[in-house]
Amino acid sequence: MSGNQELLELVQGLFVRHLPVVRAAVLAQLPNLHRAEDVVQETFLTACRKSGDFKPGTDFAAWVCTIARYKVKEALRSGALKFEPLSDETMESVLAAEPPKGEAAERLRLFEECLECLAPKARQAMELRYRGEHLPEEIARRMGWSLGSVRVALSRARAVLQECVAKKLEAGNAV
Repeated sequence: MSGNQELLELVQGLFVRHLPVVRAAVLAQLPNLHRAEDVVQETFLTACRKSGDFKPGTDFAAWVCTIARYKVKEALRSGALKFEPLSDETMESVLAAEPPKGEAAERLRLFEECLECLAPKARQAMELRYRGEHLPEEIARRMGWSLGSVRVALSRARAVLQECVAKKLEAGNAV
């Protein structure tokens, strides 16, 4: 495998891992969910094209968020959106914030572990709601459930996940 191909695969993997950070950075600048998702996809494509510019071992989140910032500016210049974006100074502050470390990163890791422990349908509902950002009505339609059933399933799944993460944190502190 060539060095360029390895670097491309590294960038793709890092992008997937940092997707929540990229999405949050884009949404902070572009509060239109559908357009923001388009910009996130454009950011991914640009990051892949520019993968040769990324230096392994450096701050990937900062690198990709810089690309995202330029993609947002392109979207704003297109004139299709009418709102006042955050100032460059504010965005610099947001993007300079440290990614989750310590307990926050550990909670996120444990959350992912606990998500795998949910019943398949509960996990599907949670993933549609929070990864796919679908409204409960859309989830009900997709899963063939009533709206009330979706709300109950999401509520119970959140409670199970919260308890699971708390127990795993407690067990980790006891070691």
